[in-house]
Amino acid sequence: MKVAVIGAGNSGLTSIKCCLDEGLEPVCFERTDDVGGLWNYKPEVQDGRASIYESVVTNTSKEMMCYSDFPFPEDCPNFLHNTKMVEYYRQYAERFGLLKYIQFKTLVCSVKKHPNFPMTGQWEVTTEKDGKKQTSIFDAVIVCSGHHTDPHCPLESFPGISKFKGQYFHSKEYKTSKGFKGKRVLVVGMGNSGTDLAVELSRTASQVYLSTRRGCWVMSRVFDQGFPWDICFDTRFQNLLRNTLPTSIITWMTEKKMNEWFDHAHYGLQPRDSTQFKEPLFNDELPSRIICGYIVVKPNVAEFTETSVKFDDGSIEENIDVVVFATGYQYSFPFIDKSIIKIENKINLYKSVFPKNLEKATLGVIGLIQPLGPIMAASEIQARWIARVFKGLCKLPSQDRIQKDIDLKKKILLQRFGKEYSLQLDYIEYLDEIATEIGCKPNILGLLVTDPVLALKVVFGPCTPAQYRLRGPGQWPMARKQIMTTFDRILKPTKTRVVRAHEEKSSSIVYVMGALCILALLFALVMYRE
Repeated sequence: MKVAVIGAGNSGLTSIKCCLDEGLEPVCFERTDDVGGLWNYKPEVQDGRASIYESVVTNTSKEMMCYSDFPFPEDCPNFLHNTKMVEYYRQYAERFGLLKYIQFKTLVCSVKKHPNFPMTGQWEVTTEKDGKKQTSIFDAVIVCSGHHTDPHCPLESFPGISKFKGQYFHSKEYKTSKGFKGKRVLVVGMGNSGTDLAVELSRTASQVYLSTRRGCWVMSRVFDQGFPWDICFDTRFQNLLRNTLPTSIITWMTEKKMNEWFDHAHYGLQPRDSTQFKEPLFNDELPSRIICGYIVVKPNVAEFTETSVKFDDGSIEENIDVVVFATGYQYSFPFIDKSIIKIENKINLYKSVFPKNLEKATLGVIGLIQPLGPIMAASEIQARWIARVFKGLCKLPSQDRIQKDIDLKKKILLQRFGKEYSLQLDYIEYLDEIATEIGCKPNILGLLVTDPVLALKVVFGPCTPAQYRLRGPGQWPMARKQIMTTFDRILKPTKTRVVRAHEEKSSSIVYVMGALCILALLFALVMYRE
């Protein structure tokens, strides 16, 4: 079975490997000259491909975001600069022999149903390289082109912007702080990119203003006891609490935890609606830059003049030189007919992967999600599932059940995140859902009987990708060791100065372990009752 893979970034690379694991024949088309996709920094902005700024560092840690059977080297930092990410992707491609399946500098122009599609499920894929177009027939297609390509910059929503005499541009065009010395800068939008830019520019510009419409919880990469945030946040036990306790209690717990670092209300950052937990913002320096006056938080922009900006609260900031619109991206697949994947800021995909109403399930989309956790692990498990569906080892339900599932997910989405965040989903819940389709979801009840120490790690420890290699198709012999030694690798790059360890209180450990066993059993009975 011949499979076209579009893109050689995070999702594309794992798709090639998963196809090979299932005995399929992948052909990957990558428009650039290297692997890495979004993470492959270029000093210039290129149309049609994602763009990052030079200083970008990951928001998820190496233990959580690695491929499930290919961990990062143990001496790697827990959060990685973009250059280290590209190096990791190259190592992954070399380790599993993926490069020979990639056609670089090849643009995908169109993906169309073959005339005999209802019978064969085949696709006509037209590509262009060196000015020459070629059309080939494929039995299946995996779309891995990402969703950080086309800037969303609704200038019509900002009255007076056409009169503004200063410089303004979308955050996609930002590369470094060079050229902003002494400028008065306004950053519109308080996502991770907008805040990163505001902090970086505040070291060069004379003043930075950060405009936010609804506020946001700000988290540090350094979390409880100095561990990475996702190591503490993305555990099965924590996830159970978040998804079962009443909303009022979860809201209270969230606000209490988020405000331990600093009171968000005092810094003008408190979210407008605390019941909808959008993607948190990760920035270790923002509160410091605010308290030192380098960044001033402002409400939504009401109007621009030639040189100033008026905000919703009536305040006006004069002599603004530069405006950066960090207003996100819009989703588009220009090479696929809209009848196959319809884009209206809402994606009607079964389990965020398969378009509905296809006569044959021979096209899947990977990475069109924003989990509250690392996207790499989610992309990989999507690829594992897609490859098995293409191979005929996993079956999709009827169109009626597919539509019911899509409708249910929309309802959950509205309750948890609000209608604007159509790509967001619960990280562990989603991985478990796809893993169930594959047959690789961890059997916690079984582990409690056969390997209780591992069971405790799986329940109360971070939900690392290796958990989905313990059993079933794609089982990895090193998965148990990978899980049991997680904290050793977390501490390896930070314990560069040897200090005397604290004396352990063995009696307390016995009581704690006993309590954890009981909690683990209760958790398993609730989550995995058959």
